[in-house]
Amino acid sequence: MATQTRAKSKSQQAGGHASTGAVIGAAAAGVAIGLIANLGRKAAVQAPTILAGDWDEALAAEHAAVLKLFDALQATTDRNTTKRSMLLMQMKHSLAKHALQEENTIYPALRDAGQTEQADHLNHDHGYVKQFLYDLENMPKDSPAFLEKVAEFRRAIEEHAGEEENTIFPALKSRLSEEQNKKLTFAMNKEGLKLA
Repeated sequence: MATQTRAKSKSQQAGGHASTGAVIGAAAAGVAIGLIANLGRKAAVQAPTILAGDWDEALAAEHAAVLKLFDALQATTDRNTTKRSMLLMQMKHSLAKHALQEENTIYPALRDAGQTEQADHLNHDHGYVKQFLYDLENMPKDSPAFLEKVAEFRRAIEEHAGEEENTIFPALKSRLSEEQNKKLTFAMNKEGLKLA
């Protein structure tokens, strides 16, 4: 009887180890699938930027995408509070990724090219972008003042993007060699993948 109990106990222990191994294996597989899915999601989010071409064209495409979010936001009514919240969340994510790309690659390249004043000015604008996002996030979504704030924010974004696209970025791109522009494009996309 004691021998049977010991044999049964060893069998249960072996089964316990096997089930623990199965659980660990399943968890590892789940983590691997999650990582792969996350990389796929990041690639999908960053793909439009990567496919847009050089760094300046990619950033212009991102500006255009944000303006479409503004269009959707400005088409809402005071009753569309959930839609406003969702669009604002999308905009916040898009602008955070965009800012990370510019602040970690483009603006330092501007400084290296002797355009420190322009880089500082653009970086300063990003502080106001964050302020607008904060204000809109904390404002009641059914407030009549909501769309007024959105319109003010849009004007600031259009001015900032226009200055980058029409003056500052073309000047930087022309100062850099083809190889330097390629490296800047690669570095910018690498930064974008961090928040994609």
